[in-house]
Amino acid sequence: MKAQWIERGLALTRWVDHLQPLALLAARLYVSSVFFKSGLVKIADWGSTLALFRDEYQVPVLPPELAAHAGTFGELLFPVLVTLGLAGRIGAAGLFFVNLMAVVSYPQLFGFECPAGIHFHYFWGCTLALLVVFGPGSISLDAWLARRLGNPRP
Repeated sequence: MKAQWIERGLALTRWVDHLQPLALLAARLYVSSVFFKSGLVKIADWGSTLALFRDEYQVPVLPPELAAHAGTFGELLFPVLVTLGLAGRIGAAGLFFVNLMAVVSYPQLFGFECPAGIHFHYFWGCTLALLVVFGPGSISLDAWLARRLGNPRP
């Protein structure tokens, strides 16, 4: 009797494993859309973006104008890579760094009465870390290219 339950549990686990590519795709699409939209907002009103980087954000090391350009570039390039799953781990690592810099550069996130802002950054960071560790999955250009080159696993 116990063996039957174990077999059923293992069968269910194998079935759930087939959902991993869809879960990774959903994670990629969600986190990419968040950062890409942020990048679009920045380029839509570049004057406000520069003012924020000069007056509000405290980016370490970089001058505000360079930080604005680098951050916006990262928010527009890396999401495309993550969405397509092309150099997916590199794109996810890049977005992880952009997210980290956003948290470091805007310490007010920790002082808001409603902690949702910082919690979103934690969630995005965890999602991106998982994409770095697991890769973009089998529904990606990385996987397609690996199959074309004769490597069944990217």
